[in-house]
Amino acid sequence: MIVSDSTALIILFDLDRVELLENLFDDLYITPIVLDEISVKYPIVLPSFMKVVKLEEKELFDSLKKLLDLGESEAIALAKERSLSLIMDEKKGRKIAKAMGLTVIGLLGVVYLNVKKGFLSKDEARSFLDDALAHGYRISPKMLKDVLGEL
Repeated sequence: MIVSDSTALIILFDLDRVELLENLFDDLYITPIVLDEISVKYPIVLPSFMKVVKLEEKELFDSLKKLLDLGESEAIALAKERSLSLIMDEKKGRKIAKAMGLTVIGLLGVVYLNVKKGFLSKDEARSFLDDALAHGYRISPKMLKDVLGEL
């Protein structure tokens, strides 16, 4: 089980590659705000492994939303509440989540794990990352080079 913020989901839905998450996680939780964020362009039909989960406690969310956007705040709060790992790409949100003791991966980590587990070839991973960049995914050239070098 893992919680996800919207950025990776938006790219994966845009590129019709949501199976990259399903390959790795039996259950992926998103919050109502994250669902709203990923549904801005067009209505999203969630695959069965993705579930919308509401926060039980709002205190952490209320604190985080002073520092981060609402989707990031709610995703971090849910991950903390459920003691789950988190998929998040935004630098500030990742830093805060890690400081709270959460394990955080991003879209690059998802791609990397798909290659390591044999779901993607290195060439398919490179092609996917090229497509993601073309669809607005932002990543530092150094980090991209490092991950591609690891593959």
